[in-house]
Amino acid sequence: MVADGTETAGQAPSVPQDKVVVFVRMFGWFNLACLLVFLINNYLTNWLGLPGPMAAITGDAGGLGWVQVGAFPVACVIAALLVFQTPERDLRKDSVYISNINVVLIRMAFFMVLYVGLADAAISFLRVEGLLPAVVGDKMATDLGISSIRGTYVHMPLIALAIITGAFGRTLGFHWLALLAVAAELLIVITRFVFSYEQAFMADLVRFWYAALFLFASAHTLLEEGHVRVDVLYSGFSAKAKGRVNTFGSVLLGISLCWVVLTIGMYGKTGIINSAILAFETTQTGFGMYVKYIMAGFLGIFAISMIIQFVSYMMDAVADWRGEPGGRDHDVHAVQ
Repeated sequence: MVADGTETAGQAPSVPQDKVVVFVRMFGWFNLACLLVFLINNYLTNWLGLPGPMAAITGDAGGLGWVQVGAFPVACVIAALLVFQTPERDLRKDSVYISNINVVLIRMAFFMVLYVGLADAAISFLRVEGLLPAVVGDKMATDLGISSIRGTYVHMPLIALAIITGAFGRTLGFHWLALLAVAAELLIVITRFVFSYEQAFMADLVRFWYAALFLFASAHTLLEEGHVRVDVLYSGFSAKAKGRVNTFGSVLLGISLCWVVLTIGMYGKTGIINSAILAFETTQTGFGMYVKYIMAGFLGIFAISMIIQFVSYMMDAVADWRGEPGGRDHDVHAVQ
């Protein structure tokens, strides 16, 4: 465009982005960027022994600690650039895009509990029946009775495989996991009352799958608005009023609560999530499954997936608040 206001030939007109949309998108992507840096720093600090951001702030760390601190503003700058470089995305499109990212992450988690659950249950069965040495040898059978070895050399490769499968697969979801959990419970009933046979690992498998089902499906339930809502007043609100309620609820009750869960659970090596994972914590049921430490990690996966989904939900709610088309009919739980 030249000085007199006319457009230069072949040059697209510049359309200014709505400031509210930019602010909301940046707030959402800042949360996701900080979430990614937080998780990376948690691994670097508690698993690889780097000093960590808190050590840098308190003066107990050198340059590496400040690099970890500086990763947060750098990630926010990258998130801001993403927002400004994609002006064609409105709040609805960003909401769908973020939800789709969450779908992939949850799918990876579902494959993880499938692979680890079946493999660990099989090892536990062979071990309790005294068949494991004949299958893998005496030394390996002894080693598989150590939680850190089973976790490192059996669970971790299966988790890596689950990440790959979840990234490219499109099949396993919470419907299948619910069916597997019911089948595992049915197997317990049949073996107990028909064959008078029951072992600790069988109940552990049911708890493992049920815990994953409830915690991992929570984000999808939020997407479908299936969570219990006390809607004595809410049901009578207009679409814009519901958008305001959902916006403030997502920020003040949803995102903030999940950040509290992550912070408490992963604050140092003594956090309730970190401590269990670092120690490869197991139950005290003798020949049960060695997956208790993974179940502690379920709480982290729940908080991560809910932060992502609440960011998506918040963007959609702001769009409702602004009266933008294409929103969700909150009465029938469907997208218009």
